Amino acid sequence: MPSDAEQEIEPPLKASIVPVTPFQQNCSVVWCTKTCKGAVIDPGGDLDNVLAAVEEAGVELERILVTHGHMDHAGAVAELAERFELPIEGPEKEDQFWIDQIEESGARYGLVGARPFTPDRWLADGDRVSFGEVVMDIYHCPGHTPGHVVFYHPPSALAFVGDVLFQGSIGRTDFPRGDHATLLQSIRGKLWPLGDNVTFVPGHGPASTFGHERKTNPFCSDFVQTD
Repeated sequence: MPSDAEQEIEPPLKASIVPVTPFQQNCSVVWCTKTCKGAVIDPGGDLDNVLAAVEEAGVELERILVTHGHMDHAGAVAELAERFELPIEGPEKEDQFWIDQIEESGARYGLVGARPFTPDRWLADGDRVSFGEVVMDIYHCPGHTPGHVVFYHPPSALAFVGDVLFQGSIGRTDFPRGDHATLLQSIRGKLWPLGDNVTFVPGHGPASTFGHERKTNPFCSDFVQTD
């Protein structure tokens, strides 16, 4: 019989990534392994697929978390909140103008049912959110949108960064109130200090680590010069 030290220790936080909408946005079902209570980060659409992942994992949802107000990340927030009477937390209040136009944006891109909403709690830098016994730190990381936030769980060295950073790329800054210099400041000033070993789930595409991006990302690595 293996000793306690030899037994596999279950991580405190688990996640199931569900690509949704034609934009293949990474919606994340996250949960506390001790209590099986969890949250959905960025339910942009395709709720049947998201809820199938929730059911498969046996998760009891406690809240909805939103990184930013773009329709591919937040288009199904209102419906999910109403169906399960879930509180909505995030993004930061400067993204209100994006949330207000979700229905119009969704219709333009064929996202049927996308609707605006009012968060139960706007998030700010230094805030925390929780589900079960998991507590995640909030980092306000503007640049892609002015109210973008990142969710970080220190014990797992795991971050959910929305459209701030991708494997080999960074978020677009050509949208209204986007700003390239501000985005780079968010990445280098808020994300890099968390540590090279941190794994991050981006809003689109595969996961990576901050350390890998610091070495190789052509837009924000340590070798890229900025004015």
